[in-house]
Amino acid sequence: MRDRAGSRIPASWILLACIGLIALNMRGPFVAVAPVVAPMQLDLGFSPVELGLLTGIPVLCFSLASPLASLAARRLGAELAITLTLLGVLAGVVVRSVGGGATVMLGTVILGVAITVGNIAVPLIIRRDFSSRRQGTALGIYTAALNIGSFITSVVTAPLAEAAGWRPALAASALFAVAAIAFWVPAAGRGAYIPAADDGSGGPPASGQLASPWTTVGLTAGFAGQAISYYGVTAWLPTLLSDELGMAPAAAGAGSSLFQILAILGGLGVPLAARFMSTTAVALTLGAMWLTVPLGLLLAPQLWWLWSSIGGVAQGGGITVIFTAIIKLARDQTSAGRMSAVVQGVGYGVAAAAPTFVGYVNSVTGGWTVPLLVILASVLAFILGTTLSVRKVPKQR
Repeated sequence: MRDRAGSRIPASWILLACIGLIALNMRGPFVAVAPVVAPMQLDLGFSPVELGLLTGIPVLCFSLASPLASLAARRLGAELAITLTLLGVLAGVVVRSVGGGATVMLGTVILGVAITVGNIAVPLIIRRDFSSRRQGTALGIYTAALNIGSFITSVVTAPLAEAAGWRPALAASALFAVAAIAFWVPAAGRGAYIPAADDGSGGPPASGQLASPWTTVGLTAGFAGQAISYYGVTAWLPTLLSDELGMAPAAAGAGSSLFQILAILGGLGVPLAARFMSTTAVALTLGAMWLTVPLGLLLAPQLWWLWSSIGGVAQGGGITVIFTAIIKLARDQTSAGRMSAVVQGVGYGVAAAAPTFVGYVNSVTGGWTVPLLVILASVLAFILGTTLSVRKVPKQR
């Protein structure tokens, strides 16, 4: 990394490894709650609303704390911001795993704020410390690792809870934070613990035409559409499969697992596809793949495994395309941080209501046709907003 305050530039493979380890912490800790909802409710006496907050609070933090996270990355430097992210995740996981209901909620808030800082800071590191040719690869690894962390946590938490209880099972995700800190601090050098404000000039100059305000609007709409679709499908796909096909809960959960794990292919596949296609063509392809989820579940729900697989690739690739546009079109680090804060802040703010709204529409209509049309509309927003915004992103060579 840049040595404005004594931090050093590690070899690219070391930095890629750090980014992967950091990303493991960015979704897994709050995904871990779902497998242990029942024992937590029994032990803590939580109402259904309070249980919903355990997964809803981090998404709300992604929205509400994004401006603060952008400011922290600018004033403290991206290295220290990431260190604070990892320490915050570690503290949040520990606090959430001890005490009563109020302590669990406090730990969840700490987690949400810490991860929000990382959401902003990691793309800034990628923009600044990788060449234009390598940025797509780094973003692909970052996105893939987000989903790997979610998948590992969702698979491991339930067996750990059966063996040792829900508190140790939730606390186990702290191991990801410990591993990331152990790699990150030596790699970042002094910048990992000494403020090194970015003056906005770091990183390669923007390629092609610089982003306009309308580009930010389009990316925000695209990100919101992506996030609404992702959280809506993640929350309700198992229930839909159970209602429509009579699948047992365990079998229905497999649909959600496919949707999560195949996102890894999307994250890693976008940089490869971008070498042969324009970014607009990549975005349109991902949008077409996304459409198979609502349309496929409406027209041929028995092929749920196919739609979950194609949609998983699409959701992993979609966020990679949007982050690529942000770092390629922003004129400098400061504008990249601000653009990222707007896109993520508004997008996550809208998406936070998606699971509740989709569930409400299902309860009012008594079926899944209208909720799937809601997902269809959000996918169309992703396609329109993203493809109109990425036209100025140059093709990788």
